[in-house]
Amino acid sequence: MSNLASHTFSGSEIDEPEGGITRGRSIKDPIHDYIPLSPLMSKFIDTKQFQRLRDVKQLGTSCYVWPGASHNRFEHSIGVAYLSRLMASHLKQAQPELGITDRDISCVEIAGLCHDLGHGPWSHVWDSMFIPIVLPGSQWTHEQGSEMMLDYLITANSISIAEDDVKFIKALIAGDRSKCNPDEKPFLFDIVANKRNGLDVDKFDYIQRDSHMIGDPIHISLQRIINSARVLDNQICYDIKDANQIYEICATRFKLHKIIYNHKAAKAIEYMIIDGLLKADPYLNIARKVEHPEEYVHLTDNIMPFIEANNHPELAESRAIFERIRMRDLYRCVDYKVIDWPYRDYCKQNITAKRIVEEANKLPVTPPVDGDDVEPLTEEDVIVDFSTMHYGMKEKNPLEFVSFYSKRNPNKCAKANRGDYSNLMPQLFAEVLVRIYTKKAQYFGIVQSGYREVLRQLDSEPPLLDLNDAIISTGTGAITPPVTEAPSTPKAHSRHPSFSNLSFSTGTPFTNNEFTTVPPGFAPKSPLRGVGKKASAGSMKLKRAREEGVEPLSVKKARK
Repeated sequence: MSNLASHTFSGSEIDEPEGGITRGRSIKDPIHDYIPLSPLMSKFIDTKQFQRLRDVKQLGTSCYVWPGASHNRFEHSIGVAYLSRLMASHLKQAQPELGITDRDISCVEIAGLCHDLGHGPWSHVWDSMFIPIVLPGSQWTHEQGSEMMLDYLITANSISIAEDDVKFIKALIAGDRSKCNPDEKPFLFDIVANKRNGLDVDKFDYIQRDSHMIGDPIHISLQRIINSARVLDNQICYDIKDANQIYEICATRFKLHKIIYNHKAAKAIEYMIIDGLLKADPYLNIARKVEHPEEYVHLTDNIMPFIEANNHPELAESRAIFERIRMRDLYRCVDYKVIDWPYRDYCKQNITAKRIVEEANKLPVTPPVDGDDVEPLTEEDVIVDFSTMHYGMKEKNPLEFVSFYSKRNPNKCAKANRGDYSNLMPQLFAEVLVRIYTKKAQYFGIVQSGYREVLRQLDSEPPLLDLNDAIISTGTGAITPPVTEAPSTPKAHSRHPSFSNLSFSTGTPFTNNEFTTVPPGFAPKSPLRGVGKKASAGSMKLKRAREEGVEPLSVKKARK
């Protein structure tokens, strides 16, 4: 087994014809310019296990909204590897007393390169949406997939690497020190997958790369941030003068989730892809491929065109769903609302597709449809989507978990207090966006009305909440008092907790969104409606009946 310390960026290690010019290999990257690749890096990159990432979209379905966002996990992984080496090399040079070795740097670099090896089709659509449905109870994550694919890559390509190095790389990918030798340096785990505060080079790369590819680039002064990094108390700390820049990185993460990653159309397409895969799974056995690396290596976003090109009758339903995506006949978002963080669990328990359908079917409204046959609204036709968006540490301020130093005290670190950086911060660092979708456009208004009836019922019987759950973090330490400290006043409970300090003077947590209100009988025009077909006699009859205020018998039967 070889020692990774022998692998560096030295161009002299690359085989060249005798008498030729010795040059290292490099890749031109739109974010980091030229990225040098060592011979060891090339051994990992030039494999089918890593090249697979060329066919896995970094932003899943976002390219259907932002056509430029068609970049893949391949280039992101190379960018993360590059930043991993930069960070580790900076720490080695700035603090030689840390004892960082070339082997440490190579392991961190490979961890950055391979941290996304396990991503499935459309990235997070696979592990956070598809797998939990088709394999209930499974704890599979793309990080576990990355470990599996790393083992497969090393074995299949006969890469000589020490077993302890492999364990260390896997632990760095997982951000879990317990998975490797306890003698490994703790602060190195802050570089690729920082579980302490979420500040890692993975985030540094995707914030710049994703925003650049959608056409609205966000600049992060990476050189300044990396040069600011310093290890104190076995963790990576930053100069206090860079606290505002660190905070902006966290705020930018939230912005991307709010505007880009959770766009309503992209989210609708995610659910359509999930439905298409669920219809195909009994025939193709897609999900179980996560257990077999030699099969998983061929599972990418290309599963969609594969199904579309397959004429087997078992895949007809999947093909029909994918055709709707191609024709832009998407599931429709009928309503949305931002939920205050303390209400998240209560809303998830009470705002359900079943309850919405029950209320919708009580309405004396008929859907505007073509023809005499009216399919009844069912629970399967409605989607309730809860998207959690935060600054990186759920409801908490990420900077409460970051330590800083000053140039006057470079060997002492501490948490930043209120007034040490900007006080213009949100009072809540996380929120939940709830969206209601209908798979059948003709039920748009009816589903919205059913959802709003559910909100009305929740508003009439608000939950009993512990107001301490809504305590606002101000960056002065823990959000709640430590257990050894007695509270100065008894805990307050209220069925109508006040959110007046959130800058909104009207409304309740369950107030309707007036900007999205439509009549109960509203249905948006479908891209396919009226294309290449004439109105049927049944549809004309239904139209005349509505104009006369009479409900057709076929509709009455369907509603019953």
